[in-house]
Amino acid sequence: MGLKDITDRIAAACDRHGRKPDDVTLIAVSKVQPLERVEAVLNEGHRIFGENRVQEAEGKWPAFKERFDGIELHLIGPLQSNKVRPALKLFDVIHTVDRPKLARAIARIAEEEGRMPAVFVQVNTGDEDQKAGVSVDEADALIALVQELGLPLKGLMCIPPIDEPASLHFALLAKIAARNGLTGLSMGMSGDFEEAIAQGATHVRVGSAIFGERDYG
Repeated sequence: MGLKDITDRIAAACDRHGRKPDDVTLIAVSKVQPLERVEAVLNEGHRIFGENRVQEAEGKWPAFKERFDGIELHLIGPLQSNKVRPALKLFDVIHTVDRPKLARAIARIAEEEGRMPAVFVQVNTGDEDQKAGVSVDEADALIALVQELGLPLKGLMCIPPIDEPASLHFALLAKIAARNGLTGLSMGMSGDFEEAIAQGATHVRVGSAIFGERDYG
C-alpha cells in the first residue's frame, strides 16, 4: 500500500471503464495521521489533501504550506457554522455543504473575507439519522440555493452506509448530479474507490490505503 499503489489502481480502474486518470482527483485524507507520514507523501510530490476537522487542520497545514508549494486542502468532514470563517481561510474546497444555514454562512463570510472556496453539496444517500448530508428528497432544493447564492458548486458528495452496496449509492448520487447539470462527484474511499470510479467519481478520498491505519490513541 502507499501513494504509488493507489495511483496505479486509479489508472487501472479508469482504463477498465474508458476514463482518463487525469479526470479523477485523488484526495489523500490525512486526518489523525502523524506529521511524518504526511510529510513523506508531500515529499513524493502529492499536493491534494483532505481533513475532517478545521481545528486539526489549523494545527497541521500552515507550517506545511510554508515549506511546500501548491498544496490544495479539502474539508471532507462536517462543518459547524461557527467554524466557517477559519475554514474559509484554510481550505480550498469544502465537500460538506449540507444545509441552507451553512450555505448562507459560507456565502456571507466568503464575501467578507474575499476568499471563496469551491463547494460540494453532501447528500445523505442512505438517509441515515447519524450521518451528515442533505436528504435525497431535499437535495435539489439545496443545490438550487447554493447556485442562487453564487457559490462555486463543483458537484455532490456522499458517504454510503457501511452495510449496503456502495455502488447503489454512487449511482444514486450520479443520478442526482446529472439531473441538476453537475459533473463533480466526490465519492469513494480506501475500500471502494474503484467502484466509485466505475460510477463516474471525479474525486476519491483515500486515507489509510495511502498512509497506513490511523492510531486514534
